[in-house]
Amino acid sequence: MKLKLFLSAIVFFMVLTAQAQDVNERYVEVTGTSEIEIVPDKIHYIIEIREYFKEEFDGKSKPEEYHTKVPLSQIEQGLRKNLAEAGITQDAIRTQEIGDYWRKQGQDFLVSKQFDITLTDFKQIDEIIKHIDTKGINTMRIGELENKDILAYHQRGKIEALKAAQRKAAYLVETLGKKLGSVIRIVEGNNTSSISFAQSNVMSSNAASFDSFRTIKKNYSILVRFEIVD
Repeated sequence: MKLKLFLSAIVFFMVLTAQAQDVNERYVEVTGTSEIEIVPDKIHYIIEIREYFKEEFDGKSKPEEYHTKVPLSQIEQGLRKNLAEAGITQDAIRTQEIGDYWRKQGQDFLVSKQFDITLTDFKQIDEIIKHIDTKGINTMRIGELENKDILAYHQRGKIEALKAAQRKAAYLVETLGKKLGSVIRIVEGNNTSSISFAQSNVMSSNAASFDSFRTIKKNYSILVRFEIVD
C-alpha cells in the first residue's frame, strides 16, 4: 500500500512538473530599448601644450635649423593668461598629465603638458579660442561631459526600456489572439553611451563645430520574458 502511494506521488509530481514546463514554454521574450538625451552641466575641455622652436613659425627655417626652444613654463604662463582673459578662473584649471615627446632622432625632447579645464557652458569654448595663442598648443578637445542628476536619468532610461518591451510583447501576442501574462524574468542589458569626443587641431577648433556633441546620449536595453495566456 505504501509502495502504491509512493508511486502515485511520483506520478503526480511528474504530471505537475510536465504541466509547469508546458506553462513556462508559453512565453514571449523581447528586448525593449530607450535613448535619453542629457544636457551636461559640466564640460571638461582638454588642452595640451608642447614645447616648440621659434624657427618653426618664421616661414623659412628647415627642421634641421630649429634651435631656439620655447620652454614649457613660458607656454603655460601664456595659456593661463589667455584663459583668464576668456573669463576662466584658475581653480577651474587642473593639470592632467606631463610627458615627453621625441621629436626626431638627434634632437632634443619636447615636453608636453595637458590641462583639464572645467566649463559650465559651451559658449566658454568660443571665448577660449578667441583669446588663445595657438603657438605651443598641440590639441584642444572636449573631454568628459557630466550632469549632477545622471543617476535619475539612468533610472528613467531603464523604465522607458522596460515599458517599450511590454508594448512590443503585447502587440506580438495580441496578433496571435492571445494575451500578455505575468513577467517571468527581466534581464538588464548593457547600457551604452553614444557620446563622441570631438578632437581637432587648434586651427579649426571652434564651439560651433561641437554642436553634435552638446548632449550626452545614453542607450538602454532590457530583455523581458512574459507569460502568454489565453
